[in-house]
Amino acid sequence: MAKVTIVFAILFILLGAVGFITTGSQHPTALIPAALGILLGTFGGMALTANAKRRMLFMHINVTLGLLGFLGTLMGLITWFRMINGAVVANPPATESKAIMALLCLIYVALCVRSFIAARRARLI
Repeated sequence: MAKVTIVFAILFILLGAVGFITTGSQHPTALIPAALGILLGTFGGMALTANAKRRMLFMHINVTLGLLGFLGTLMGLITWFRMINGAVVANPPATESKAIMALLCLIYVALCVRSFIAARRARLI
């Protein structure tokens, strides 16, 4: 799961960079996904080289970051659904970036939970 975390970290960093560029490089908050990506990448890299107990700790930190990322961008996802149904939003690129971040975080958290369940079942056998 640590390698999957690093893939998601790269996706978040790319999302932050693209969001920053598409908003005219004037809104530093567009780099929030990149900050999440850096954190995920850091702890994912640490999980790759750690023993089993530390790996579990680092992956739990990562899933917590992913969950916080999802909860923090959930309103952006809701606003995006309103936008595609015709509502006018103040900053469409920011809304799209938040929606993408929310979806990526949700997918990441779901994959982590699935992995945690599989690991627990494997330990019980």
